[in-house]
Amino acid sequence: MSDHSIWVKIKTNSDGLKEHLEKIVGSTEGFCVQRPEDNPTCDLLIFELGADIEKDFELVQNLMDSHSVKEVFLSGENPDPKTLMRAIKFGAKEFFCQPIQEEEVEQALENFRKREIPTQKHLFKSGRIIQVVGSKGGVGTTTVAVNLAVNLAQNKETQSVALVDMKMLFGEIPLFLEIKPNYHWGEITKDISRLDSTFLMGILSKHPSGVFVLPSPASLNGHPPITPEVFAQVLGVMQTTFDFIVIDGGHSPDDIYFKILGMSDEMLIITDLTLPCLANTNRLLRLLEYLRCPPGEKIKIVINRFLKKSQVSIKDAQDGIKKEIFWTIPNDYKTISAAINQGRELCRIAPRATITRNIQKLAETFVRNEEVPNKRLRKWPLLGRSKTKNKTRESGLTGKERGSLAE
Repeated sequence: MSDHSIWVKIKTNSDGLKEHLEKIVGSTEGFCVQRPEDNPTCDLLIFELGADIEKDFELVQNLMDSHSVKEVFLSGENPDPKTLMRAIKFGAKEFFCQPIQEEEVEQALENFRKREIPTQKHLFKSGRIIQVVGSKGGVGTTTVAVNLAVNLAQNKETQSVALVDMKMLFGEIPLFLEIKPNYHWGEITKDISRLDSTFLMGILSKHPSGVFVLPSPASLNGHPPITPEVFAQVLGVMQTTFDFIVIDGGHSPDDIYFKILGMSDEMLIITDLTLPCLANTNRLLRLLEYLRCPPGEKIKIVINRFLKKSQVSIKDAQDGIKKEIFWTIPNDYKTISAAINQGRELCRIAPRATITRNIQKLAETFVRNEEVPNKRLRKWPLLGRSKTKNKTRESGLTGKERGSLAE
């Protein structure tokens, strides 16, 4: 099969129409029908509208917004002028009235081929997975994950971002973004055989910021449990659909937690400058080091609710956990509380706040794939500058406490 083949995905409501279209596409030189096991993205989607026109248009629009498909052909039974006009405004290049005419489809495919560059190989995405986990409960993991995803989505260099809630039964992402999703993880687990980019985009909820959200279920409701294998399959589809996948991973390690680690490009451990959090961070780092998953360079420590006059300094924390701090997020209880209570992202409720600009800069490091050296941390205006003498006494830590933290 040629590297320059044009891949076509066909979604219909009837097997008969699907088989007919597959035969036409398959017999047209240079075109290949895309199967469910193939890469989820495609060059062309032929989509049959059903009874719920609004839902179908929304689904196809989401696919186009995520750049999962390049172009769309629509089909439908006895479409009214309003539907045809909407299809034109929507950007569909062709609309096949049913029963479809073979010559009409062939001509549409030929026109599509002329618009394509024959020598250009179709490049599939390989989205970056960022897993956000907490050193313990209540350190702000969801706040960081939600606002990181929103800022990634609003960056001009990013095309599409997904936000995944892995805190099963206790996920709060819909509350943080004030959305009422129609579907959640349960819809995927009960029908995993249908999983491809089109099915996935029908499950996800799109937030006005541009982020696509996969929430956790509010209750089990008889849905099959999510296994590491199912989650890996979902992540695989997401990687070919989105530029970034941000995962709110909670703080309780389990089989899925470690499965995500094996697939992640970055892991952000959210902690603060208190002894319990740093002790838990140290234990987690030692566990990850023992498991050798993920590599140390993938793990980044983020200090949340940072205060300049904290009893524990950045230097104390780095000495205790034996790892450099990647980023600090300033303490701003008032702004964060307002954002959570109103179900709004920080950039909407307080666009000029220091904490908002801080997380915007954090997102930029992933878009530009930057590393944050220790000297940059010292220059960051929100970081306290520890004195060089008597650091242990200044931080309020005794020698015994510092020793236990490093164990």
